[in-house]
Amino acid sequence: MDGRTELELRHLRCLVTIVDSGSFTDAAIELGVSQAAVSRTLLALERILGVRLLHRTSRTVTPTTAGVQVLARARHLLAETDELVHQAATGHTRLRIGHAWSAMGRHTAEFQRRWHDRHPGIELHLIRHNTPTGGLAEGLCDLAVVRTPVDTRRYAHALVGHERRYVALASDDPWAKRRSVRLEEARGRTLVVDRRTGTTTLDLWPEDVRPAVEYTHDIDDWLAAIATGRCIGITPRATATQYRRDGITYRPLRDAAPVAVHLIWRHHDPHPATPAVVALLRDLYRADT
Repeated sequence: MDGRTELELRHLRCLVTIVDSGSFTDAAIELGVSQAAVSRTLLALERILGVRLLHRTSRTVTPTTAGVQVLARARHLLAETDELVHQAATGHTRLRIGHAWSAMGRHTAEFQRRWHDRHPGIELHLIRHNTPTGGLAEGLCDLAVVRTPVDTRRYAHALVGHERRYVALASDDPWAKRRSVRLEEARGRTLVVDRRTGTTTLDLWPEDVRPAVEYTHDIDDWLAAIATGRCIGITPRATATQYRRDGITYRPLRDAAPVAVHLIWRHHDPHPATPAVVALLRDLYRADT
């Protein structure tokens, strides 16, 4: 059998404990085994890897050159394993909600407050990840708030509300002095769009009267392009709430359909708190109507 397949976490933990405690005797006490067992485990690890890992004298234990490299990797692997165990043990006492740009928009702070009050035993984490699923496809969250079309084959979903569209402008743009802008007017300007996660598409206009477009891949780049004055952006109200920046002004866009806000999650093994999240978000968005 290939020696590498015999490597176990106990071998790595033994090595780390010997080095951290400073002796085989202290390592044995910390691990709850005999000193002879510690020696056998280390020898087994050295045999599996084919290198000597420690210099041993009657008073000191120090890593060899190879030992230093193995020790660093061992610490990383053990930390990853401990995190995996922790996540499995606390999976239902922690809730991670992902989003690409704007979380729950103007409802974000109130959502966090009400969640803490109503569900103190479930720790809430909001995670921003600039992908179409807000980190759900990447395994970074349990649920995600999305404002783009949902792939219903891959994800379960619930419509929680709608958000009005706004125009984002440079603050010295003539339109910034107006109370609102018509959708038809925007076709005469250059539009900046986030290609991956943006909610704006050219389908808002007839095919023969669509605006010119520049593409970006991140909210910061999107805002920077608008601040120059050469572009405008069209975005849900949530962006206007979450990204107030010097040099950027937001104005309501008339005659444009609102943006649907969905919560998505995996079809199999949804987080037990999912119905509670859906209900709370719907309550908050319902107050807008």
